[in-house]
Amino acid sequence: MTLSVRYLVAPLLGALLFASCSKSELTPEAPAAATVLQNVSAPGFPEGFETGTKTAYTTGSVTLGSGSWTLNDALIGNTTADAKTGTWSARVRNSGSLSMNFDLTGGAGVVTVAHALYGTDASGTWELWASANSGSSYAKVGSTITTSSTTLSTASFTVNIAGNVRLQVRKTDGSTNRLNFDNITVESYGTGGGGGGGTGGKKFLFDASHAELAGNADWALDVDGGVTPRYPTPAASGITASTSETYWTAALSSWGVALVKLGNSVENLPSGTAITYGNTSNPQDLANYNVFVVDEPNTLFSATEKTAIINFVKNGGGLFMISDHDVSDRNNDGYDSPAIWNDLMTNNSVQANPFGYSINLTNISETTSNVLASGTNTILNGSQGAVTQLKFSNGATMTKTSGSAATPLIWQSTASQGNTNIMCLSSTYGTGRVVCITDSSPADDGTGSPGNTVYPGWTEIASHAKLHMNASLWLAKQQ
Repeated sequence: MTLSVRYLVAPLLGALLFASCSKSELTPEAPAAATVLQNVSAPGFPEGFETGTKTAYTTGSVTLGSGSWTLNDALIGNTTADAKTGTWSARVRNSGSLSMNFDLTGGAGVVTVAHALYGTDASGTWELWASANSGSSYAKVGSTITTSSTTLSTASFTVNIAGNVRLQVRKTDGSTNRLNFDNITVESYGTGGGGGGGTGGKKFLFDASHAELAGNADWALDVDGGVTPRYPTPAASGITASTSETYWTAALSSWGVALVKLGNSVENLPSGTAITYGNTSNPQDLANYNVFVVDEPNTLFSATEKTAIINFVKNGGGLFMISDHDVSDRNNDGYDSPAIWNDLMTNNSVQANPFGYSINLTNISETTSNVLASGTNTILNGSQGAVTQLKFSNGATMTKTSGSAATPLIWQSTASQGNTNIMCLSSTYGTGRVVCITDSSPADDGTGSPGNTVYPGWTEIASHAKLHMNASLWLAKQQ
């Protein structure tokens, strides 16, 4: 890609985003008097149906890891025909349901549900409902979901109810076909502080450990004297609604400042720091973060790092992958970012092609308006605005694996909206989420280390900031 120098980002209006919806929006809203922020996870969740036994469809209650649930015309199955992560998943037929018999006292923010067809059964529909009065009445959350694949995919709902709440999954087509449900996640919805990286926001980690500063690049939040500090300086606590992106100096500073303005916290992963997952001795272990952003890595991930990244996503994390064009090896080690990302996805010990796509060894430059027409997709139509264009200043393309969980979002201008010629897509794996953009120019804000030539990609096309911010919030399950 051509490196980008951006202009100042206009201050984002408003400090919160939680009134917006993801796939769906519930009619009841959280009290307006409180500044409402989501926490990481409700107690006992995610619910994977790995604890508790119910082998018959007859209505009955079962104690699961999260608490007691009533399964109506539903059971917990582990046959080869049951779509599942782990050993067990719920199986529902007819007009069956899965209902919590307990209240989540911390409320519910974003809820995700993995769903798939059982065996060779026909497609079916289902809905998420929520109760704020201990089950006396329920309100439907958003639109009806159609399940048509035998592979688990994840539906996301923004419930946004503070105080006591319980949830119910209802199969609505009434037919004898069976649906599997697994990996139900619930994020608490409490009250807390606002901007400057408030404790109720999500944690974003930006990688600077894989030569992201090589050559003429500064793919980090802040660079001080050629070094990327863990915490950008000055401190994020000084950021207000009117703070300029020049508060920090690096090509991704606009992105970081914008996230902090929404109550989130951001950090660099400095050079020489290991990428781990589940290592309690590492203070920057991925388990301590909600979203991992990697913009144009220039060295291969080690086998251990690949395992950490993929398991982080599998267990609910968000991964923002940014690539560049073919032959963009900035440190001359024989590997550029398309090859490095493809190596992660094809040469790991966890899952071959976990995200359902590959990056092509291509080099394109164009501005496209060939955007998926979907009013419900919150990456394209989220709280930060509608995405209508994307400009590549030397970038690659992607190909979706047929039948995978990947969702193409933006294509080359003359391409059909299919599985090839993709410039931006999202995907799910396990309970986590992935977004990939195959040019680093759109994220570049034009501020870099002295001597680096950069360009204003962040503000060059009005949709660029909206796309990256909507995608960030979707990855963090904030919309």
